[in-house]
Amino acid sequence: MKMWLQTSFILSWLVLRTGSIAVSDEKRLISHLLKQYNDVGVVGRPVENFNDTIRVSFGIALIQILDLDEKNQVLTTNCWSRYAWKDKLLAWNPKNYSDVKTIRVPTDQIWKPDIVLYNYADTRLKERREALAVVSNDGQVMWIPQAIFKSSCNIDITYFPFDIQECNMKFGSWTYDGFQLDVFFYDGEKVDLKDYVESNEWVVMDSPAKKNVKTYPCCPEPFPDLTFTIRFRRKVAFYNYILVLPCVLLSTLTLALFWMPPESPAKMQLGMNIFVAFFVLLLLLAESTPPAASSIPLIGAYFCLNMILITLSTFLSTIVINLYFRGAKRRKAPNWLKRVMLDGFAKIMCMTDETYHVDQRGAPKMEGVKLINNKEKKKNKVPELKYNKYQMCECGVSMQNNSSSNNTGDWSNPPDKSPVNITALESEIRDIRRCARSFMNRIAEKDANTKKCEEWRVIALVLDRLFFYMYLIAIVVSICAIFPRSHE
Repeated sequence: MKMWLQTSFILSWLVLRTGSIAVSDEKRLISHLLKQYNDVGVVGRPVENFNDTIRVSFGIALIQILDLDEKNQVLTTNCWSRYAWKDKLLAWNPKNYSDVKTIRVPTDQIWKPDIVLYNYADTRLKERREALAVVSNDGQVMWIPQAIFKSSCNIDITYFPFDIQECNMKFGSWTYDGFQLDVFFYDGEKVDLKDYVESNEWVVMDSPAKKNVKTYPCCPEPFPDLTFTIRFRRKVAFYNYILVLPCVLLSTLTLALFWMPPESPAKMQLGMNIFVAFFVLLLLLAESTPPAASSIPLIGAYFCLNMILITLSTFLSTIVINLYFRGAKRRKAPNWLKRVMLDGFAKIMCMTDETYHVDQRGAPKMEGVKLINNKEKKKNKVPELKYNKYQMCECGVSMQNNSSSNNTGDWSNPPDKSPVNITALESEIRDIRRCARSFMNRIAEKDANTKKCEEWRVIALVLDRLFFYMYLIAIVVSICAIFPRSHE
C-alpha cells in the first residue's frame, strides 16, 4: 500500500511537471491571485496610496434570538455578518481567464477589515464560523460569515413581565480610524429580518440602525461605528400562568380578607396563608430578574404592597381579638379616635349602621331603680325608701297570717303590730335593695365593657374597610401602570 501511494505521488508530480494535465481557468486565476497576494503580504490595507480611505460596507441579518440573560444582562443572537469592500490586488481581466468574473477564496489568505463588536460579552476567542469570500473581477469582495454574537445589554425590568427591551450591537474597526477605514451600511439603515426565525419568548418590534462618529481619549482621529438596535417585547403567555394568574387570585382572596370579622381567628389564618403565597411569588420573581437591578419590577412592588396591607390587617386583627376576649381589663377607645373613625371615615364609607349599633349600646334602664356608682355614694347620701309603717306591718302581718286566714277564713281580727315584726321587715327590705343595686351595677359594668369591646371592634371594621378601599385603589393604579405599557 505504501509503495502504491509513493508511485501515485511520483506520477502526479511528473504529470504536473510536463503540463499534460489541464487545469481550469478559475483554478489558475485563484492560484495566480493568491500567489500575488502572498508576494505582497496579507498585512496592510489594499490601497495604492497611504492617504487613501478604504470604504467597507457592513450589515447584519438577524436569524434568531437565542437567549436574553436578564441576570447577566447578555443578549445572544445568531446573525449573518455582511462585509463588502474593494481590493485592488484581487482585480483581473475576465478575457484572460475564459470570462471568469467571480471566484471564491479563503479569507485567511487575503486582507479583511478588523470590524468587531464593541460591546462584546463572551469568553470565546472566535465568534464567527469560517466562510469563503466571493471576489468579483473588479476587485469587489463580499464576505458573509455566520456568527453567534453575545453582546452586553442594559435590561430594564420595571414593567416585567410586560417589558420592552432595547439592545444595541455596536460594530466598528478596532484599530483603523475614519481616515483610513470608513464604514457604511450594507443594505439600508436597519437589521435584515427576512430570514428571521420567530422566538418563543420575544417578539421583534423594530430594528433600526445608526452611524456614529466618536473621538476617544486615546486618539484624536474620529472612529466611525454602526449601531444596530433591536427592540423586542416579551411574550407573556408563560408568565400569565406563573405570576399573573396567581397574583389575581390572591388579590381576590385579599379583598375577601378585609370583609371578614376582625375577631374571627380564621382571618388571621387566611391572612398568613396569603402572605406566604405572595412571598413564594416574590421568590419566583427574584429568580427571573437581575439581582442587582437599579429598578425593581412593578409587579414585585405590587407583591410587597399586598404583603404590607395583609400584615397591617393581621396585626389589627390580633389587637381586636385580644380586646374582644379581654375587654374588661382594657381602657375604652379615645374620643379622638372615635371621632375620626366612627364620626368621620364610617360616614364616608356608609357604615352608619355599625356606629348606630354602638351608640345604642349601654346599661339597661329599669323604672323605679337608680344606678349609683361609688363616686355618687361619697358625694350624696343614698336616700332611704319611704314607706308607711302601718301599711308595711299590715302587709307583713297579712303575709305571715295569710295561710292561717285562709284556713280559718276569719279576717275580722286586726293584724299583729308588734315592733319585732316591723324591724325584721325593714331589714329584709334593705337587703333586697342592696342586692338589686349590686345586681344592676354588675349589669351596667358588663354592658359598659361590652360597649367598650364593641367600639374597638367597630373601629377595626372601619379600618378594615379603609384598607379595603386603599387596596382596591392600589390594584387599579397597579393595573393602569403595568398593563398599558404591554400594548405599546
